[in-house]
Order: sequence, then C-alpha cells, then structure tokens
Amino acid sequence: MPLITFALITSLCFAALRSLLGNTEFADPSIAIDPHAADWYAFATQGNGKHVQVASSPLLYGPWTLLSSYDLLPIPGKWVDTSGPSPNYWAPDVQYIQSTQTFVLYYSALRSDSRFHCVGVAISRGNITGPYTAHDEPFICPLDGGGAIDASGYHNLRTWTRWVVYKVDGSAKGSGGPCGNADPPGQPTPIMLQHLNADDGFTLIGDPITILNRDPEVDGPLIEAPSLIRVSVRNDTDDEDEGGVFILFYSSHCWNTHEYDIKYATATDIRGPYTRRGTLLGRGAGNGGCLHQIDFEVDGSGKVTVVV
Repeated sequence: MPLITFALITSLCFAALRSLLGNTEFADPSIAIDPHAADWYAFATQGNGKHVQVASSPLLYGPWTLLSSYDLLPIPGKWVDTSGPSPNYWAPDVQYIQSTQTFVLYYSALRSDSRFHCVGVAISRGNITGPYTAHDEPFICPLDGGGAIDASGYHNLRTWTRWVVYKVDGSAKGSGGPCGNADPPGQPTPIMLQHLNADDGFTLIGDPITILNRDPEVDGPLIEAPSLIRVSVRNDTDDEDEGGVFILFYSSHCWNTHEYDIKYATATDIRGPYTRRGTLLGRGAGNGGCLHQIDFEVDGSGKVTVVV
C-alpha cells in the first residue's frame, strides 16, 4: 500500500478556540456544519452553567461566538446521575441524519446506579442547536469494562453506512498515576467500533468490535478520544484506490500531563486490522493544553483540519 500523505494538516487548538471565545472554558470540542445554513458549530463538555456548550462561526477559523443562552441538553436522560454537584457531561458529538433531517447528539455522563460513565444519545428535529430530547436509557454502557466515553460518529458516504467509535473506560477502574490505571498490569482501554442504522444514527447493528487497544509501553495508562475518517489514496499507477484508507485518530497517556498526545493508525477496512503509524501531535502543554478530544474536517483537496 502506498504511503498516505496529507496535502496539509492544520491544527485548530482548543486553547486558540478558547481564546477566540473570550478565554471561556470550552473543553473537548467537536465540530459540525449545519447543512441548512452552512455555518460551523463547535460543541463542548459541560461548563459555564450548561450541560452541553455550543459556539458558532460562519467559517471554520472564525470568528467564533459562544452561544451562551443555549444548552443543547437541558434535560439529560433518565439514566444520568443528577444528584451530585456535577454529572460530568463529557465530549459531545453531533451527527446529521440526512434521510430524516434530524441531528443526533452523543454525550457521556455518570450513570445513576454506577460510578462509571456511559454514552447517551439525544435527538433534535431540524435544528443543530436543539433543544435535544434525550433517550431514557443509555446508548452504550459496558459497565463491566468501566463504562464508555468519547463517542464519535462516522458516516461512510461511499457505502452509506454509519458507525460510532468510543472508548471503553477501563482506566476508570484502574489506580495509580496522575489519571489512574498506572498500577500494573492496568485495565484495558479499547477503542470500539459499533455499526449503526444509517437512517437514525442510534440503533445498534450487531456487536461492537475492538479496533485498537492500549500498548502500555508506548501509550501509558490509556488510549481515548477516538475519531475516524476515510481518505482516498493514489496507487502506483496513479489510479484512485476505490476503498481508500481509514484513519483512526486517538489520544494516549494522561490528559493532565505533558505526555498527552494524538496518534493515528490506518486500515483498508473500517473493521481493521489497524496499523499504528505514530504520533500526529504530541507533547502539548500540561493540564490538557492543546491535546484532548480530536475532531476533523476534510475538504476536496485532501486538506485535513484537526480540531483538538
């Protein structure tokens, strides 16, 4: 297989986005474009009095405006533990379902009968800014493994199939180190791939499969924050490879240390096997810095914009 080359990779850093929003807290951003208005939207972890924050911009690089009056998830799912001071709504991701003209929101929150997070789903009919109506039951919730976080949707336009990748949060079961799970042997923190109904974005098809797991020697205590794209490549005869290559982005090490980074792996089949290709962005500032959740946008020229 030929080497994959990006025409250009640029980083829209969380710290930069935060600065553009008046230095407000806006963690774990994901991005989406409103197909109706062609404006860009960024979604973030709980903060500023909102369960799910949202900002908008006419262009990907700004100017960005925090929509401080909007909470995309005013009422969480009935499964969420709301008794404490913070249910920790993390890493939201929004997907547009063209066939029904609905928006699907994936989010992570504490489950009421457990100390672990699970992934929930909520639906908005017609408006990317919601409000979103949450499902009563969790969407993905492997409690035996430590729960689930960091769900990120992917729509394969070539095959018209829909998927979601997420982390089984084994590090929530582990102990030791700055973010847990450093004590040997440590818990597995696999990245999972789940096939979904392409017409609703939340009905599960079959069982999830593991597409990557942590290697303690190179990843430290965890891998997390997965995101998936497919790019076309040219073969030796300069013909476009029909299947293309799937690129799995993910973070490793502890988010609150200088070791936190973003790596990537590739496969010719969405189900794998995935081959590790190394570090894409690394050794960012401590306390998360520029490296936490990752999202992306690919334009027709092959330019990849990475949002971290």
